[in-house]
Amino acid sequence: MLTETSLVADLRRHHLFSRLPEAALQEVCASANLKRLPAGASLFHQGDKAERFYFLFSGQVKLHRVVCDGQEKLVEVIRAGESFAEALLFTGAPNYPVSATALKASLLASLNGPHYRRMLEQHPSICLDILGTLSIRLHQRLNEIDTLTLANASHRVVRFLYQSQEDDSGVVTLDVPKRLIASKLGIQPETFSRILHRLIESGMISVQRRRIEILDSRGLAAYQD
Repeated sequence: MLTETSLVADLRRHHLFSRLPEAALQEVCASANLKRLPAGASLFHQGDKAERFYFLFSGQVKLHRVVCDGQEKLVEVIRAGESFAEALLFTGAPNYPVSATALKASLLASLNGPHYRRMLEQHPSICLDILGTLSIRLHQRLNEIDTLTLANASHRVVRFLYQSQEDDSGVVTLDVPKRLIASKLGIQPETFSRILHRLIESGMISVQRRRIEILDSRGLAAYQD
């Protein structure tokens, strides 16, 4: 059961719950479990039975899967204030298609999927908000597919830098390890580091620990290697 006032308020601000009547939200909280995961702990594994979805209060969780060649592929990094696995409420998929592992010490709400779906049937207007969010995620996945299929390694890194900059400021803050970014881009960690080094040598970016600054936006856009 989820009872802490501040956590319930965090849940209420999320689009999955913001339009629920108070009584309905209390039902959701009554069927929820609070989970604390240390860094490196698994929440669920690819192929596990999918009956719960999750909201992350604090920390970071990576969603990843093992592909046909046996390598781990990063799908997404979940950050505080985000939900995940809710799409399975609509697909009817019986099993999780990915694994979930804490990157940092994390606090989550584990939510009853079938119960929440029954509540949506009573409040169908909420489905429009959910569809909007799922459409955004689909668009993001399509962009990632374009990047992986149409671009070489250098172009993938350049595209990542442009898409990750903060409010077009030219500043990118890496909040996950470089090896995970490389995995998401479909390249080896050493390839990612080598491309960054070339961009530094070319005067297009500067790197200080986890902070990358784009120094020559026009040159970076035209970068060929």
